[in-house]
Amino acid sequence: MRPPHSYTSALKWYLKKLFRPNPPQITSTLAKSQLEQMVEGGLKIGKDVAILNDVIIDPSHYWHISIGDEVTIAPRVHILAHDASTKRILGYTRIGKVHIGNRVFIGTGSIILPGVTIGDNSIVGAGSVVTRNIAAGTIVAGNPAKAIGTTERFTERRSREMQSCPVFEAEYTVGGGVTLEKKKEMNDAMSDGIAYIR
Repeated sequence: MRPPHSYTSALKWYLKKLFRPNPPQITSTLAKSQLEQMVEGGLKIGKDVAILNDVIIDPSHYWHISIGDEVTIAPRVHILAHDASTKRILGYTRIGKVHIGNRVFIGTGSIILPGVTIGDNSIVGAGSVVTRNIAAGTIVAGNPAKAIGTTERFTERRSREMQSCPVFEAEYTVGGGVTLEKKKEMNDAMSDGIAYIR
């Protein structure tokens, strides 16, 4: 099935694919043929990977990039495997492998630079610039990205917080067909501003 041409139709098509009960191995808002071509050309992508809208996977050196299982790459992330700043000076472009481990979350607008390994179970905060390797189970944020905690402690804190916040199921999402009444119900229930949704 090919995505439709109008923006509204394409958005509905992608949301339907993204939120269907049995998702495909790779969920992506990159054009499927573009992603398939990259995989055929050497990009490595694991199972249950979500690549959201406006993600840029280095189009000229994607075969140096590997992405593990159960990874989420939020909107507008850039993953680069080359640095052309040396081209005019040295006559050569610097390239480096990028490895993203399993169960990694990369926040919106982050930039992953060449030669970086992101360990399993790590979280990259929104807007971060990752210039160095990230140890497994680490949360990083900033420019340049620096360790700010562990995924284990973060999960414990958020799990405790979840006990005192409203929790909503999938029918409260766009993909689940959230109604105006449910939207109002959510906002009314979020008196402290925070909730959790499946």
